Amino acid sequence: MIVDCAIYRDGLRSEGPEDLSDALAVARAAGGFVWIGLHEPSEKEFDRVTEEFGLHPLAVEDALNAHQRPKLEVYADSLFVVLKPVVYEPESDAVSNGEVMIFVGDGFVVTVRHGEGSPLAAVRRRLEEEPKLLEKGPTSVLYAICDATVDHYLEVATELQTDMEELEAEVFSPDPGSSRNTASRIYTFKRQILKFRRATVPLAPPMTRLAGALPAGEGGVPFVDDRARPFFRDVQDHLTRVNESVEGLDRLVSDILSAHLAQTSVRQNDDMRKISAWAAMAAVPTLIAGIYGMNFDHMPELHWAWSYPAVILVMATLEVLMYRLFKQRDWL
Repeated sequence: MIVDCAIYRDGLRSEGPEDLSDALAVARAAGGFVWIGLHEPSEKEFDRVTEEFGLHPLAVEDALNAHQRPKLEVYADSLFVVLKPVVYEPESDAVSNGEVMIFVGDGFVVTVRHGEGSPLAAVRRRLEEEPKLLEKGPTSVLYAICDATVDHYLEVATELQTDMEELEAEVFSPDPGSSRNTASRIYTFKRQILKFRRATVPLAPPMTRLAGALPAGEGGVPFVDDRARPFFRDVQDHLTRVNESVEGLDRLVSDILSAHLAQTSVRQNDDMRKISAWAAMAAVPTLIAGIYGMNFDHMPELHWAWSYPAVILVMATLEVLMYRLFKQRDWL
C-alpha cells in the first residue's frame, strides 16, 4: 500500500503524480527527487515500483519478504539499506522490532515499512520543516531515517537500563520473598536485550561505510553525497554508544543471574544447616528414649526411683548445650 508519494525540489514538497510511471520523469524534469513510502506492499503493488525505478530483484525480494538483518547493499542503479526500528513497551517490559527498507537512487527514494514503530512519518514531517536539509536530495532522507532510528535506540537503551536497576535492586533485596520468580524475569530480560542487539549490532558496518571518507568513485558508497559523511559519522557515534550500552547490559544481566543463583544456593545451604541442627537436637532425646525403651531386665538404673527424672534432665541438658553450640556457630 502506498502511504505517501511526493516530489521535492529545492527543499519544497509538491504532490507526486497519480501514475507512478511518471513519478521519476517528473522529479528529474523538476530538478528534484521523488520519495515514495509503502507499508507492507503486496508483490503486485511493488511490481509497479520495481518497473519504474529499476530496482534489483534480490533487493525487491528482501523488501517483500522482510525478516532481514540490518545491512547495506550496493547495486548498479540503487542503494539498498535495511534498518530495524525498535519499540519498547513499558507495560510489558518487552522489546519489539519493525523493519524499514530504503532504496536510494538517482532522483528517487523508496521506503518500505513492515511492522509498527517506524519513524518514517515523523522523519518526513521533520524534513519538510527543514528545507535546507531536504535540498541535499535523497541523501538527506537516508540520513534522517538512520538518525531517527539510532536516536530511538538511545531512548530504548535508557529504558532498559532503568529496568536493569530495578531488577538488580530486587535481586539484592534483603527480603527473600521479593525474589520469587526472579530467575524467570532475568531470563526474559536477557531475551529482550538479545532482541535489541539483533537490531543494533549488525547496523555498525553499514554506518561505518556510510561515514567513510572515500568518495563514491574511489570505493565509497554511491548515491550518497560526500558532504553528508560528517552527518553519518554523527549517527555512527550514537550507534557506538548504543552498542556499548547494550554490551554492558548483556554482561550485567549475566552477572545478576549468577549472583541470584549464588544467593539462592547460599539460602538453601542456610536452610539445610538449620534443618540439620534441629534434626540433631531431635536425635539426642530420640536416641536416649529408644535405648531405655528396649525390654531388658538388666539395664542401668532401670529400677531406680529417680531414673525417669534423671533421664529427662540429661535430655534437657544436652538439648540446651547443643542449642547454644549451634547458636554460637550461627546454625540457628
